[in-house]
Amino acid sequence: MGDMGNAGDRAAAPGGIPEDVAAELRAMKREQTGSAHLGLSDDFAEQFAWRRLTAEHGDRLERILDEYGWPTEAGAGEEAATGAWLVAQHADRQLGLQRRALSLLERAVADGGASPRHLAFLRDRVLVNEGRPQIYGTQIAGVRDGAPVPWPCADPDPARVDALRAEVGIAPFAEHTARHAPGGPR
Repeated sequence: MGDMGNAGDRAAAPGGIPEDVAAELRAMKREQTGSAHLGLSDDFAEQFAWRRLTAEHGDRLERILDEYGWPTEAGAGEEAATGAWLVAQHADRQLGLQRRALSLLERAVADGGASPRHLAFLRDRVLVNEGRPQIYGTQIAGVRDGAPVPWPCADPDPARVDALRAEVGIAPFAEHTARHAPGGPR
């Protein structure tokens, strides 16, 4: 994923993101989706491989943001925009990048060019990485005695959290946490 050359010499996806950059974002999405299990592995080499992959992708996303801003669905396509979000979501060791992506994604959502659901997940991820309570209850700390344990939420009332989740198109909290239970539906 080296230097991509002059953006003016490339075919652009609708909205101005060059197609080769959109293709990179789609490839990063596939790589991260297919490798996410490595981050939770008991094998330190697999954990390291996940850290290396997310750092490389985070570095590339930083350069994409420098050159093009946030890759919107209209500007890069839905899968590429999802790839940009996923890279930012997994950039846990690059909090500056996560904060920058959050700011850009907030503007994209306000302009109707990005998913409010993605924004909710990234907002919670940044809050948790800053050591603060999350808003939408999207981040799971781990599993204890077979039950998912979420990071604390700013509002302890599950009904109010579920109402916030519904506003942005996220399944109810109980349904979300059930997917993280060992042997639960994915």
